[in-house]
Amino acid sequence: MSKVSIAVLASGRGTNFEALVRSIRRGDTNGEIRVLIANVPDAPVLKRAEADNIPAKLIPHREFKTREQFEQALIAELKHHDVGLVCLAGFMRILSPVFVKVFENRMMNIHPSLLPAFAGLQGTQVHEAAIAAGVKIAGCTVHFVTTDVDAGPIVVQRAIAVHDTDTPESLALRVLVEEHQAYAEAVRLFCAGRLKVEGRRVRVIGNDERTMMNGGTTNA
Repeated sequence: MSKVSIAVLASGRGTNFEALVRSIRRGDTNGEIRVLIANVPDAPVLKRAEADNIPAKLIPHREFKTREQFEQALIAELKHHDVGLVCLAGFMRILSPVFVKVFENRMMNIHPSLLPAFAGLQGTQVHEAAIAAGVKIAGCTVHFVTTDVDAGPIVVQRAIAVHDTDTPESLALRVLVEEHQAYAEAVRLFCAGRLKVEGRRVRVIGNDERTMMNGGTTNA
């Protein structure tokens, strides 16, 4: 089974990018990160890619007159690398329905809450809202990207308890640890061909069922 070609799109620090690199290089994921694409010239994630010897491409969105032109440049770069899975990792751009359609069920995002709770918020806004709401459980969600923001089929979720002493900053740090684990798991399952989208739900199938779906046979 050939390795899945993966691209990561990021705009900021790149901690989830770094975690994916480490996870994949451990050898239990049938994929390879072929390119990192950043849309912000001074994004720290670019230095992370350089340190990890991952090819990086800067495509600044501000250099394009329209969102369509920017996205066509993204699509061209992704197709150049024959990308089978796109991972959004702190990519601070809303993607158009046209772009989403090209990578339907092949593009994931991670959100620092247990969706559908606190959808549409970003960064520490999520954790501020969680603490203000008095929730007892927080966490993160990896989901397939659809045209509705933070509303795609859920692949993996991880949960932690919210402590009475938590601040938005301390909660963010603890959720980030879970993000790194959740994203790695979601990518591993995708690259193993074990994710089946059924409407708004994602089912994790076993290896035997995957073989049958691909036209093979299994031993009784």
